[in-house]
Amino acid sequence: MKKVRNQESKVKGEKTNHNLWTLDFRFYLITDRKLITDRCSLIAAVKDALKGGVKAIQLREKDLDTRELLKLAYKMRELTAKHDARLFINDRFDVALAVGADGVHLTQNSIPADAVRKTVRRKLLMGVSTHSLKEAKEAEKAGADFITSGPVYRTPSKLKYGRPLGIDALRNICSKVNIPVFAIGGIKSRRINEVRQAGAYGVAMISEIFGAEDISKKSGEIINKL
Repeated sequence: MKKVRNQESKVKGEKTNHNLWTLDFRFYLITDRKLITDRCSLIAAVKDALKGGVKAIQLREKDLDTRELLKLAYKMRELTAKHDARLFINDRFDVALAVGADGVHLTQNSIPADAVRKTVRRKLLMGVSTHSLKEAKEAEKAGADFITSGPVYRTPSKLKYGRPLGIDALRNICSKVNIPVFAIGGIKSRRINEVRQAGAYGVAMISEIFGAEDISKKSGEIINKL
């Protein structure tokens, strides 16, 4: 747990390489409306998650065109603001700035993180998806405030990234970077203790929440474990 304590101290105000804003969340919920359209709207599902205590939402609906995404982002900004939660927009820092979101989340196929940091400066928190130690170090150097690292475990949604990293690789990444690491990929309730003990600051989830029968209850259970 030593690395976890180190990461906790870094986000509570100690001097770091990137002058981090305070990360006041450990549970990073990523949207996927395709998982819930048969039961309710994405807005309703996110509202339930926020009621359960979620404090950070990443709007990740890549198939929407710009106008549709912007419209949805405004609704999400209004909803997250009511619950004092952070809103991140996947990939589109222009949309994040337009709706007054808290941050942007970049992938390895996005505009390079250093270019985004130069553009938005400290107006936005910046998360970056990474899948190796090399990518994690590059994201930190480019000015990321935090990273997601994975897939840690096998999961259908991350098969395109190849074999899962595994817990040992996650532990190595957490020990080699000085920004918070969120474990992602196949993260279930029963695995939270394992990834935290490996040094992860928090977890990022999609299907574990949006596939739950009771989204609010499941969100609360995850937060309690963190």
